[in-house]
Amino acid sequence: MTETLAQLSTVFLYAAMGLYAAAFIAFALDLARRGARATAVEAAVVPSAVARRAEVAAPVGAGATTVIGGGPSDAPPEPSSALGRLSSRISSRVEDDLVAGSANSLSMRWAFALTIVGFAFHLVAVVLRGIAAARVPWANMWEFSMTGTLVIIGVFLIANLKWPIAYVGTFVLGLVLVLQGIALLRYYVPVVPLQPALQSYWLVIHIIVAVLGTAFFALGFALSGLQLLQYRRERQVAESRPQQFRFLATLPSSVALENLAYRINIVGFIAWTFTLIAGAIWAEKAWGRYWGWDTKEVWTFIIWVIYAGYIHARATRGWRGSRSAWLAIIGFAAVLFNFGIVNVFFHGLHAYSGL
Repeated sequence: MTETLAQLSTVFLYAAMGLYAAAFIAFALDLARRGARATAVEAAVVPSAVARRAEVAAPVGAGATTVIGGGPSDAPPEPSSALGRLSSRISSRVEDDLVAGSANSLSMRWAFALTIVGFAFHLVAVVLRGIAAARVPWANMWEFSMTGTLVIIGVFLIANLKWPIAYVGTFVLGLVLVLQGIALLRYYVPVVPLQPALQSYWLVIHIIVAVLGTAFFALGFALSGLQLLQYRRERQVAESRPQQFRFLATLPSSVALENLAYRINIVGFIAWTFTLIAGAIWAEKAWGRYWGWDTKEVWTFIIWVIYAGYIHARATRGWRGSRSAWLAIIGFAAVLFNFGIVNVFFHGLHAYSGL
């Protein structure tokens, strides 16, 4: 019965991966459609703007006039005011067209529907694994991968209820597909009893806050990556250079992306702080000491220091823009290293990968 439930769990996980892959394609199509729409709206609006500027600057029937050394009274205020109002209306029209069109696209609706159904299949897979093992399903690398990627998707879906961040769906789904794909290829293990050190309720507390912290860091990582791309596009626009990723014109500014990434990373940092605290308490229960400089403990602390530095530097040292984004990206790279390298290749008291 145990093995049957474990196999059924894997079947549901494969189904979830297929749905996530389809959602990834739908999110990618939406980004492509955003880029095409941005190009089309710009092409339609800008020539119209140029023509209207000409009409405002030189009304029909007016003769050409050359002004030399004129003062303020030499330039009529009304055309200038009309031109300002026109420019404002054009900018507002471009923004409204792009945002409204992106929010209601068919590909975006399909992407969310597929992601939600995939999440449901993924949740069933995790629950079946837990029933098969008769415990919480995060005692080894395979189970941690299943639960961790589930929580990443869950945090992404919940975050969209508060912030309109559907545009990071491609990056979040892509990350989950890569992580769970590696787990399917390398980390699968059959259901086995818990090691003595893991037979504690601290397994639930310590790992769940670590998974939550990782999920928020993953979302912050996606936003920071987009922030760097958006900052580059804004510089290209300011310098009148060609733009590589036109879909970025439909996304918030680099400053808005940075602020949102900062708030999300703070939530992840709080969860990671509890991870350290709960881990220390669990270590005292299991091994009789709170801290022993084990490799896993050291890397968990390194991640905490990187994100603490990120928050401190941005809040007090004025590290804004690309520097703060790179710090957030480095922090998540350390999270991935801790998960994929330290857990597998470094042996110590935390050698619970099951591999």
